[in-house]
Order: sequence, then structure tokens, then C-alpha cells
Amino acid sequence: MLRKKNVTLNNKKATGKEKLAEEDVICIYFSDETYEKLSGSGKREALSGEYEKIRQLTERKAYEIMPVLWEDENMVFFNKPVNLLSQKARKEDISANELFLAYLMNQGELSRERFETFKPSVCNRLDRNTSGILACGKTMKGLQELSAAFKDRSLEKYYICLVAGNVVQSMRVSGYLLKDERKNQVTVSEKELPGSSRIETAYEPLEHFGNFTLLRVHLITGKSHQIRAHLAHLGFPIVGDGKYGNREVNRQVNEKYGVTSQLLHAAELRFPDGKTIFAPNPQIFDTIKGVYVK
Repeated sequence: MLRKKNVTLNNKKATGKEKLAEEDVICIYFSDETYEKLSGSGKREALSGEYEKIRQLTERKAYEIMPVLWEDENMVFFNKPVNLLSQKARKEDISANELFLAYLMNQGELSRERFETFKPSVCNRLDRNTSGILACGKTMKGLQELSAAFKDRSLEKYYICLVAGNVVQSMRVSGYLLKDERKNQVTVSEKELPGSSRIETAYEPLEHFGNFTLLRVHLITGKSHQIRAHLAHLGFPIVGDGKYGNREVNRQVNEKYGVTSQLLHAAELRFPDGKTIFAPNPQIFDTIKGVYVK
């Protein structure tokens, strides 16, 4: 486009070597044919089909399974339940991201025209079977602020989990995490291995009941499966975790309480300015506690 002189900078032909300044005006001129080729009718049809899918979710009020925890004009935070993907892995999936868009549509904040040019999005990921806080950007400003905060770790992330064993003291521990992409599984070691990433996790025991400990975990580095694998490596596997947990403990809690997923909950997000988002614990935590504490 530059070579054909179809791009102007401040009403003058641009070469592409200029350095832009605030309030510069760039114009790009397309023929109808070029515009049609670049925009692609197939893409518009796909967007139209996706929009219709979101509209149907809106009509069914499917988003109501994710309670709103806090919201302003740029972002919204939901309490995601277990057995829900944060973002879809396959085209046919219904994830928290689609439910978020349905919520915006219901609020009158997402029109068809806006959907075709800008898509609000979930900004953090939780495993399907981890519940808790999902941060979503409603506007470009919201997306940028949240993405930057997660990337530079200025957002402090705290989880609640129930582990097997008796954890007696608070600790801040480090190690190295290596992921097997094919198995979608990680291993934790004390020594650095080729391809591994350094991790840090802090935890404090809150309560003990039976042979269980309720922990508050500060996720300092945010690697895949970090809390689950790190605690299992330390000898305190999360109850109900089918991938890193204790098989016999999982069998027992499944038979007694119907637990089918790890009891790990993203409970708190703390911003640098002190603003904190809280997500109440799932009922299953109190159910198990109630058996031991009368």
C-alpha cells in the first residue's frame, strides 16, 4: 500500500520511514475490490454465525451461572464455576468467554456492529475444574490494563485449596516446573532442568480438620498447573485432583462427598492501589469441614 502511495500521513504521501507523533493522522485508501478481498466474506459469515451463537446464549441467560463479583465501565469480574472452560479449545465449545459476551449483549454493551470490529475477552485462564475469579476486559482500555497487570505480576493472586495432610507452618517455596505439552502435565523439581521455568509459591494454613488442611496460597509466578503440581511435589496434594492428587484420598472424598474435581478456588485478586476482588468459596469446602467441625 505504501509502494502504491495509498497511505498518507497528515495528508501527504507516506514512505513508511516516518516516526509517528501524537495526533498524527494516517489514512489508507482501498478500492472496493481490495477491501472485499482483505475483509473476506467468509470471515463476515463466520462472525455472523458466532454472533448468533452468543445471541442464543443471551436469550437462555446462560451467563447467570457466573455471578458478577465487581464491574465498572472497562472490566468485569465473574465467579467461574467448576467444569467450565475459561476459553474454548474447540470451535463448538461454550466457554466462560462466550458467556461473558452473552452477558455484555444482555446489558446492551455488545451490538452486532461492535462485535465485528472489537471483541471483549477473558484476560486470565483457570483450569476447567478450578473455580473462582475470572477477569474480563469490556473495552480496549480494560483489556490493556488487565493484560499488563497480569503480565508484570502487579496483580496479587490468592487461592484457597483443601489438601491432604497436616500443613503446620506458612512457607514460601521455589522450584522448577517442566511441562509435557503432549500430556498437558507438568513436573516440579528442586533443580533447573532444560526447558524448565522457575516458580515461586507461598502458602499458609488456615484450618485443620480430619486429615485435611485448608490453605491460602499466593501464586507468585503463574505457570500452568503450578499450585497443583507444586503442592503435590511438597507432599500435600490437593483433594480431588485427578492428575496430581492422591488416588485413595480422591476415592474417599468422591464416595463421601461427591467430589469430582480439585478443590482449588481462585479467591482473591489484589490490585496495586489496594482494590481487592473476592470470590466466596464453593459450598463443598464447608460441607467437608462440617463433617469434622461441629
